[in-house]
Amino acid sequence: REKEVRGSGIEISDDGVRSCIEKGLAVLQGDIDEGLRDYPDHSFDYIILNQTLQAVKKPDVVLGEMLRVGEKAVVGFPNFAYWKMRAYLLLRGRMPKTEFLPYDWFNTPNIHFCSIEDFDTYCDRFGLRVERRIYLSNDRGGRVLRGVCPNLFAESAVYLLARK
Repeated sequence: REKEVRGSGIEISDDGVRSCIEKGLAVLQGDIDEGLRDYPDHSFDYIILNQTLQAVKKPDVVLGEMLRVGEKAVVGFPNFAYWKMRAYLLLRGRMPKTEFLPYDWFNTPNIHFCSIEDFDTYCDRFGLRVERRIYLSNDRGGRVLRGVCPNLFAESAVYLLARK
């Protein structure tokens, strides 16, 4: 209200929808993997998908629909090439668990394990213009990570995308 932002969300679970409604948020119940057909082209300035890309079944459909409905897309995702995840797998021989990815291999909602390098390649291959990238690291208090090797040292990334 203070920023005069009109927003709407998509949520698949009944509990999630109820929680949104209780908070006074506009929400549609649906599966984002099936697209955003309830929204016309260019109906929003920005579409945000945060910490969900790795859990959707059809990331190509989701990203395409985001950029059909919105002028720009903000996508945040965990970096599965983060050094602590690599070390965990190497030293323990088990799928990594972190504060933000606390699941066991058998109950995780994550089905696509992508890295920053993977996402950059995806954007190039499918004609998505990366307008800005921000790399985050909890090792640095959740601050923006600057410097070399973000694919190794960033725990997560946030991208601002547009069509080429």
